[in-house]
Amino acid sequence: MNTECHRIADQLRRAFAGDPWHGPSLQDLLDNVTPKQAVARPLSSAHSIWELVLHIQVWAHAGLEVLRGVPLPKLYGTEKDWPAIADSSAAAWTDTKDSLFQTGSQLALAIEQFNDARLTETVPGRNYDFYYLFHGVIQHSLYHGGQIALLKKAHPA
Repeated sequence: MNTECHRIADQLRRAFAGDPWHGPSLQDLLDNVTPKQAVARPLSSAHSIWELVLHIQVWAHAGLEVLRGVPLPKLYGTEKDWPAIADSSAAAWTDTKDSLFQTGSQLALAIEQFNDARLTETVPGRNYDFYYLFHGVIQHSLYHGGQIALLKKAHPA
């Protein structure tokens, strides 16, 4: 079946761990990033790679929760939007990446199972529709993926 929701889910999978048109997926970008690189701030006014991963995770998780019936909370400009790094160990870095990719996979599956007829419904807690939300999560993830790529170049392993 090749529905619009299937195509959107495919784009999300490509952004997170597949073969996107634009370049490396988030998984490819993060594969060889060490915890030291992830927490580094080679650009003092920019977020670290780890902070970016947590931030991407927040929005992917929020998208997933909306599909589970939870209204999309106000995140922008709150502490929840940019969670602090609680533990900078290698195990915590692995857990952070695993959580990101698990959430991305779950969200892609949920989008795939979403009914195309509902794409124009308004997202609970927002004034835009599910189509806009789903594409927004993908665009947001790729935008920050580009930042991760630049930070890796600014602080090589």
